[in-house]
This record gives sequence, C-alpha cells and structure tokens, in this order.
Amino acid sequence: MPTQRLSMRRIKEVLRLKHVQGLPERAIARTLGISNGAVHSYLRRAGAAGLNWPLPVGMTDEDLELLLFPAPRPASQSPQRPVPDWGYVDKELRRRNVTRRLLWDEYRASHPDGFGYTWFCTTYEAWKGRARPSMRQTHLGGEKVFVDFAGDTIDVIAPSSGEVQSMKLFVAAMGASNYTYAEACPSEGLADWIRVHINLFAFLGGAPTFVVCDNLKAAVTNPDRHDPGLNRTYAEMASHYGTAILAARPRRPKDKAKVEVAVQVAQRWILARLRNQRFFSLAELNAAIKILVVELNARQMRDFGASRAELFSELDKPKLTKLPDQAYAFARWKRCRVGPDYHIEIDGHWYSTPYRLIRELVDARIDDRTVEIFHNGRRIASHARAPNRRGHTTTADHMPSAHRRYGQWTPAGVIAAGERIGPSTAAFFQAVIAARPHPEQGFRTCLGILSLAKSYSAERVDAACRRGILIKARSVASIRSILQNGLDRTFLDEPSEPQPLRHGNIRGRDYFH
Repeated sequence: MPTQRLSMRRIKEVLRLKHVQGLPERAIARTLGISNGAVHSYLRRAGAAGLNWPLPVGMTDEDLELLLFPAPRPASQSPQRPVPDWGYVDKELRRRNVTRRLLWDEYRASHPDGFGYTWFCTTYEAWKGRARPSMRQTHLGGEKVFVDFAGDTIDVIAPSSGEVQSMKLFVAAMGASNYTYAEACPSEGLADWIRVHINLFAFLGGAPTFVVCDNLKAAVTNPDRHDPGLNRTYAEMASHYGTAILAARPRRPKDKAKVEVAVQVAQRWILARLRNQRFFSLAELNAAIKILVVELNARQMRDFGASRAELFSELDKPKLTKLPDQAYAFARWKRCRVGPDYHIEIDGHWYSTPYRLIRELVDARIDDRTVEIFHNGRRIASHARAPNRRGHTTTADHMPSAHRRYGQWTPAGVIAAGERIGPSTAAFFQAVIAARPHPEQGFRTCLGILSLAKSYSAERVDAACRRGILIKARSVASIRSILQNGLDRTFLDEPSEPQPLRHGNIRGRDYFH
C-alpha cells in the first residue's frame, strides 16, 4: 500500500529546513519523523518544479501541490495510445467479480502501447472524484434515525446440544448526535426486525420523525427507486409510534452513510471486543452488548469535543415524539383468496368469512391471540387464534342458511324430524344412524328421506319406510324406488271393516253357521 502523502504544510517545512537551515536529508527526516526516502522524493520533485525557498509570493497550497504532483495527463495520446472510456470502466466495475486489473488487461489487449496500470488507476480515481462528488448532509435534532444490520455475526451456543447459532447485530444511529444503539437478534426476519425497533424506541425514550432503512425484505416489499413498497407490518408499527419510514435507494449506501459508519464502529467496538467470549443465550449476549453500547456513547468524540450521549441529550432527545402508552404488538399481514367453503387458510388452520365473499381477496391481520380479516379496508371477521393445525374455526353468521340448518342437526333432532312424518320414518332413521360407524354419516341419508316428503305424502313416505325396515333397506335410493313403483301401498293402513248393526230382531251372520 503506498505511503500517504504529507500535507503541504509539512512539505513546506522540508523545503525550509533544507534551504534555510541547511540540514542534511537524514536530519530533516529525524526532525519531521518521516523516512529518508520521503524527504529525498519531495526535494527531488521541488527541484524538478524549479522551487526554492522562499516560495513565490501568493503561491497557495493548491498551486504548490499542482507543481509537485501534477495530474497525470495523456501527453503522448495517439490512436495507438488512447485514453480509456472512464464511463465504461466505472459501469463495468459495478458488475460482480470485475476488477480494475481485468479492465486494464482488456485495455492493453486492444491497445498494446496503451498507458500503464498505475496511470490507469490514478487517472480513474481522479475522474471518479470529479464525476461523483459527495453531498454533505445536515441532520436536524430528532429528525432521523438510521438503521441497518451489520455484515458480521456473533455466535451463541445452545447449552444442551452445543449447537452454534449465528446472531445478527442490529445497529441504529441518530442523525444529529451519532447516538448509537446495538442489539443482537436471531435473524433479519420480520418478527425480529419489528422487535428490535420496539426496543430501539424504548432505548431512545421517544420516536424520531423518520426512520431511514435499507431495502431488506422485512422492511421493503418493492425496492423501487422512486416509489418503494413498504411491508405492511413495518408501516403499521411506524404509524403506531408516530414516525415515518424512508427507504434508502437501492445500491446507494450514501443515503444511509450515518449507519454505515455506525456499523463499522459497532463491529470494531462491540464484535471485536467480544470475539473471544462464549455466550450461551441471547439474553447473555445482549447484556454484554448493552454495557459496550453505554461505554461507546459515553466516549468523547475527537472531532466534536463531546460524547454521543451528551450530544443526544442536547440535540435529539428534546425533539423526539413521546412514546405511546402501549408498545406495538407484533402482527403480520397476509393476503388471501376466500375459498369455495368461505374459509381462508392461516398457518394450516382455516377461518371463516361471510359466504358472500367467496373468491374475493381479503387481508388477514395475525397476532398472537387473534385473526382479523379485512375486505376493502373494512373488518369483516375476527377470530380467536387457534393453536391447532388442520382445523376449522367457523362463525354461524358466516354460513348460508342451508349450511347453518345442516350444522345444527343432531341424532335426536333428525329422529324427531322423522317422527313428524310418521313412526315408521323415525324407526327407519334410527336404523340408518345405528348402521353407520358415526351417527353423522347417516345424516345425509335421513335428510334425503325428508326431502321425499316434498314429492310424496307423509303417509306414503312413512309406509315406504315401513317396507324399507322390513327388507332392511338403508338408502335413499331404496325408499325412492319403493315410492316410484307403488310398493308402499300394500303397507298403507287398511280402513277398518264396518261393524254390522246389532239388534234383537237381527240374527247376524253367526246364525247360519
């Protein structure tokens, strides 16, 4: 790695010690604490530029730097030695695994007499500084907090199994004061992402106006440069705390430069210090991180003359929004299409909606205790969260009337309905229900018999059931066949034979036998 160039002030001191004091190069090197080679190089460059001491009146540090370190220029540019297209070089370097050395090799392959590798890199750096200047941002107190995950992880060992799990380090930094927060969590998933934000706001004692985040999936569903789509749970959490989410532009780390620096500081101040320690629980790890975060925020910052904690108390804390009485309760959202049985599936369990919404799209809000279902922004159903999978939770009001009536049937109710037709029908229903492994399996047969009473009289249906009992029939088809073929008529009750008149003058039929 090349030696860092001295400032113009110290280079002037080299020239003064040489030309005014007359010191040899070794003495100058010892006096200024630099190498003999550096002293020789600066004096050689000054001689080549025709500089002596004192310097010409009115010469600024910029003028001196241009004379000592002239910008490389293609003095011998020619068709055989063209200047590379720096725009193309910059674009290609953004592609994965493409290096400056590779692009220079391709340049020299096309132009064997082209410029060397050192000139290539130096000139590209100068072009990049002109083409992509950085804008200094001004952060108001309490306005923004920048959040991100560190790239490095730290391990937690399960005491029972010895299994090692890598924990992510969440880092946040206030814009005005650089006040830093850090916490370890198992993943970058939505539940952990929301939880660390809740803990962040509790740590700050309030909520800033904006939260500036990266484009991770837990925060941004559509990482569009101009109109990013936010995760609904994340937006709901921000609304609960009275803040707003600003997603950084994709592949633009300068949009969140504060937290990029804070991540680097956290990795060096926290992860590096804990690298030789072993942790057996997440709580133990976060307790150690908390101590280091307090030390980091209390540490004096060299360029500010104050600590992060002092600047936070002065600049950020008075401007934060007051926290709500209750912390945000995590809930996730899921978009579902209502099935033909007017239920939607949530975590393997099925919850009912009004049957009129069959095939419609609805939004489900799921928390630890409830499942709320919304259609066009209006809540249409609410269920207690069921712990079991592969089950159904159905509200009677969501069912069509026919389904509701069917759902109210019991064996006793079915037999009672048969008795209203006749005793033989009730006896037939009892036989059908008893013949099935489960009583509910006979309900549809009994309901089919009841529907026959719409086409035939109750007497005929009851007579058909009497014949069905006799021949041990147990199906609707058998009873329907008996009715269609008139076989029930022989089982109809015969009218009683009229009794003869009894009188003293009438001998009766027994007289003749």
